[in-house]
Amino acid sequence: MYVYVTVFVLGSIIGSFLNVCIYRIPRHKSIVFPSSRCPGCNSPINAIDNIPILSYIFLGGKCRECKQKISIRYPFVEALNASMYVAVVWRFGLHWYSLICMVFVSAMIVITFIDLDFQIIPDSITLPGIGIGLICSIFVLIDPYNRSDSIGIINSVTGVLIGGGSFYLIAVLSRGGMGGGDIKMMGMVGAFLGWKGVLMTTFVASLTGSVIGIFLMVLKGKGRKAKVPFGPFLALGSLISLFWGQELLRLYLTIS
Repeated sequence: MYVYVTVFVLGSIIGSFLNVCIYRIPRHKSIVFPSSRCPGCNSPINAIDNIPILSYIFLGGKCRECKQKISIRYPFVEALNASMYVAVVWRFGLHWYSLICMVFVSAMIVITFIDLDFQIIPDSITLPGIGIGLICSIFVLIDPYNRSDSIGIINSVTGVLIGGGSFYLIAVLSRGGMGGGDIKMMGMVGAFLGWKGVLMTTFVASLTGSVIGIFLMVLKGKGRKAKVPFGPFLALGSLISLFWGQELLRLYLTIS
């Protein structure tokens, strides 16, 4: 129990940093300097007012100085990252692999919210992510489709090529229907999860994206050509692949 509480607290602290990344990276601002400030009055946020989740509650969701309402997204991202870290430890235990999974999860969260806001997936996340995934595949990463074995560099490289290559082909055939950010993101997914992870991620993302797209067209009146960012669906698919890839593969083989 104490382990989960500690991991939750750590995850919420890192989640607070993720909020900084989500806000500043697409605006091409430093994620280090200056310190956190109110988005309304630009006043520096005191340490006591920057405690993840709790400060938002104690301040009633408002800035101490200008009283402007602060988006609930901030504590939501903190709680989401914290909960995902707990889920990683619950699923994989205390292991070096879990630490790498936490890095991957946090990257997916940042990508999701940036893509929702700006319809971009920053190279500053995906390109280093590809390199980290390839390096970790040699020493740390476990194959989510065969947890008794490591992914290995060949599987990881194949994942990068299939992930990035297939989405590049889609972009060419659709004449821009798929963005460059999605291509690099799938390269990153392939580096971490291998080629099977790429296929499962693509399947889940396509399925959920289609369902949400139809929902928006029917209930929200969005046209068929309305842009819906695909990054959040890819992130969801990659996390499902990470946590339940082996079980989903067994289910598929059983049904087929």
